[in-house]
Amino acid sequence: MKAVVLISANAEWRAVKEIVSPAQVFESPYGEYFDLETATFFHGGWGKISAAATAQYVIDHWKPDLLVNLGTCGGFAGRIPRGTILLVERTIVYDIVEQMSDADEAIAYYSTGLDLTWLKPPYPLPVQPGLLISADRDIVVEDIPRLIEKYAAVAADWESGAIAWTSQRNGVRCLILRGVTDLVSPAGGEAYGNIALFHENTKKVMKSLVDNLPGWLECARRS
Repeated sequence: MKAVVLISANAEWRAVKEIVSPAQVFESPYGEYFDLETATFFHGGWGKISAAATAQYVIDHWKPDLLVNLGTCGGFAGRIPRGTILLVERTIVYDIVEQMSDADEAIAYYSTGLDLTWLKPPYPLPVQPGLLISADRDIVVEDIPRLIEKYAAVAADWESGAIAWTSQRNGVRCLILRGVTDLVSPAGGEAYGNIALFHENTKKVMKSLVDNLPGWLECARRS
């Protein structure tokens, strides 16, 4: 089984390179990549544009059986604990503003349900299956009540919606695992103005995800 692992944020990529210390790092038009025995690791870049472009790039060039996205997300305080690993079953891109026709129809177009019936337990670490919402923005405090009411959201990131959508359009299995590094509440965000907290927790999340990657690939092989 050929697997490619997309790593999105710059801090996530730095952490991964520190964890595995690859012998040789190559350059692509989009970012760095390196090969391990388990998989090819590719720096997908932050935000929806980079996420969609790099997902399509690695699908075209590597033709993987499985596209994996390992990364971080921000959680809604009181709805998910810090450190939780989300096994993403569905993504919604929520920062689409459609004012000429049906706004809900526009949101639905870029929403993706991930079929994970091929992923056979037992899983290598505890996870919380569920929804992850995406936008080209950190969680805005004023948006929290609406996002909870409309989507029952518990966490958000920047890239998973684009990666899931692109994978589905190509008929490629996709596994998205995101760890909650920090919490946001109506009072503000723990990491807002304190990026050192995000960097510190990112290293912890990425180490757990990378260390357990062989176990996840074994779950996929059992299908």
